[in-house]
Amino acid sequence: MILNQVIIAVNDKLYVKNPESSELGRKIIQHSINLIDEIGFEAFTFKKLGERIGSNESSLYRYFENKHKLLLYLSSWYWGWMEYRLVMETNNIPDPKTKLMKGIEILTEKINDDTSTQHINEATLNNIIIFEFTKTFMTKEVDQENREGFFIIYKKVVNRLKDMILEAHPTYPFAKSLASSIVEGSLHQHFLKDHLKTITDCNDTQSPTHFYQHLLEQILK
Repeated sequence: MILNQVIIAVNDKLYVKNPESSELGRKIIQHSINLIDEIGFEAFTFKKLGERIGSNESSLYRYFENKHKLLLYLSSWYWGWMEYRLVMETNNIPDPKTKLMKGIEILTEKINDDTSTQHINEATLNNIIIFEFTKTFMTKEVDQENREGFFIIYKKVVNRLKDMILEAHPTYPFAKSLASSIVEGSLHQHFLKDHLKTITDCNDTQSPTHFYQHLLEQILK
């Protein structure tokens, strides 16, 4: 997949200065992903990031108002990248059921790094999404941030999957609920598989993708 010619659009309200516009900005994105993955979002600070990249803490605030906005930016980029993959990798599949199964695979599989995006390691970013994504919207400010469009890209991904479900099963009455459950639930299953193994059937040989494809097979009967 060639992504170096594709720009993932992110809501410009999430940043003060577009990090894609400068070498420092791209370095902020690259190393924030690595640092959040290493120490977790709670322990992550701009001071620690500044020390990691050899930059003054104040220079980071020229790009992001706070670390919450940075996490929102990273998650928006991730879901934008996932939407791009959904479109590109399912666009030429004519059979609705086959298309749906491919869509589920894309959204629920463990991510590998795409080397064409040099400053963003998608595999590491996927780890962050698994651990930290709910922190982007489980806040008291969620309604205001939703009105400002901070979750538009995520909702577009869910609605694309919803459309695939309805193409394969036009009369299914809970397509939105199923789509959102698959997208978020797969993150939870990946977490359980690695950390709370006794409460999931997913493991190294039976992935969340297998679970959700099996679930859809039952629904489509």
